[in-house]
This record gives sequence, C-alpha cells and structure tokens, in this order.
Amino acid sequence: MIITFDIIILLFVVMCAVAAITVKDLLSAVMILGAYSFFMCLMWTQLGAVDVAFTEASVGAGIGTILFIAAVMKTTRRTRD
Repeated sequence: MIITFDIIILLFVVMCAVAAITVKDLLSAVMILGAYSFFMCLMWTQLGAVDVAFTEASVGAGIGTILFIAAVMKTTRRTRD
C-alpha cells in the first residue's frame, strides 16, 4: 500500500511539473507550482525527512507562492503569443 501511495504522489509531482511548464497563464503557473511544492512536502514526509517537509511546506508552498502571486499581480498575466 505504501508503494502505491509513493507512485501516486510521484505522478502528481510529475504532472504538476509538466503543467507548470506548459501553461500560458502566469497566475495558473504559480498556483500549479504551489501544488507541486505541496506534493513534494508529502513526498518528503513519506521518505521520513519531516524537517525537510516542514521547510518545503512553509517556504515552498507558503511564502514562495504568496510572493510569486504578489509579483504576478504587478505584471501582465498572459503572454502575447
């Protein structure tokens, strides 16, 4: 059961990484990167590195996402393709 949980988390991490690269909207990319950080937090917890998971949750999914959203709000959201 643990191995299936690891594989599911890994699939979500890979999907978030690919989606963050391919999406055109900056705000959507930031939100996907926040989800990526959350899933990495789950992965670190599953691996037993709780201190790294706590840092990932607070910095990566928390403060980093808020700062990225603040930066995106000061720019234009869509690229001109």
